[in-house]
Amino acid sequence: MQDFLSQTFYGNTGNEWATALAVAIAAIIVGMVAYTVLGNFMRKLTRRTATEFDDKLVEMLHKPIVAAATAFGIWAATRTLTLPDAITGFASGAMEIALIMTVTWMAVRVVDTFTRVVLEPLAEETESALDDQLLPIMSKSGKAVIWGLGIIVALNNAGYDVAALIAGLGIGGLALAMAVQDTVKNIFGGFTIFTDRPFGINDWIKAGGFEGTVREIGVRSTRIQTFAGREVTIPNSTIANSPVENVSREPSRRIKLDLGLTYDTTPEAMQRAIDILRDIAAEHAGLQAREPVIAFNAFGDFAMNILFQYYILAGADVVETQTRMNLAILQRFNAEGLEFAFPTQTIYTQPIEAAAEAS
Repeated sequence: MQDFLSQTFYGNTGNEWATALAVAIAAIIVGMVAYTVLGNFMRKLTRRTATEFDDKLVEMLHKPIVAAATAFGIWAATRTLTLPDAITGFASGAMEIALIMTVTWMAVRVVDTFTRVVLEPLAEETESALDDQLLPIMSKSGKAVIWGLGIIVALNNAGYDVAALIAGLGIGGLALAMAVQDTVKNIFGGFTIFTDRPFGINDWIKAGGFEGTVREIGVRSTRIQTFAGREVTIPNSTIANSPVENVSREPSRRIKLDLGLTYDTTPEAMQRAIDILRDIAAEHAGLQAREPVIAFNAFGDFAMNILFQYYILAGADVVETQTRMNLAILQRFNAEGLEFAFPTQTIYTQPIEAAAEAS
């Protein structure tokens, strides 16, 4: 064992490599233990406060702190070894980038926690749906800006010429524009949705071949939860360029019934059926948005048709209202002996002899 530790590998003995590994592992363990001890202490303090923000923040900072301890441990391990200047310089630069990106990660998590714990409950308490639509966009945009600034600062501190890198993007500008054209379309589509406001959060809409409730309006896409419980993500450009039916904003729901009575129904019985429908409509007037339409409107192939069209108030339970109306019609028609028709055929036959004599 001593012989192995005394041997030289890439300019360092086995003992020095083992020491570097131990330093890296120790730094990670110290970081995790420190967070556990400090986290328990901070949790005791945050439980005394009325807000939930600080409790969530302590939990959200766990992974960034462990990541920072890992980066520091690897950097400290490289300092114990004899390495070429290029590798040492690269390790130092990588350490600076890792620390800056860790701080950036922490800042993003702080913004995310503040949005979910503080801003979202405030937006839910307001009557306006504008803040519900604006908040996700502002949150994502803010986090994107923080990440962008963090990357720029990290590259600049690592010795890279950020200005030259940004200028160099102009060389591939055409290719980049072709690659992100769909993204740009979706962003402009989101801007159109935000300004025109054809729908809002929790609205029931039909768009892009899907029907459901709007759960989120983002910068690139809109999320709809269908009535089957599935979540559908539709690009904003698709919604902006296609018809959108907002069912939630309908002033009333039109219900059209075609009630077919048998052909042996007398005129008096037909009039009685119309009068019954008027009585039912009057009994349920509190559920209707406007006067119903009732008419004996057609002689069908199998039945004489009565048109019964009524309008349910916005916000009323459509299914329950239909059930009440249909049950009332069925009960009253059965009580009056009015028969609903169904497809039938009457076939008249003539004897062959009679047909021959007639010819």
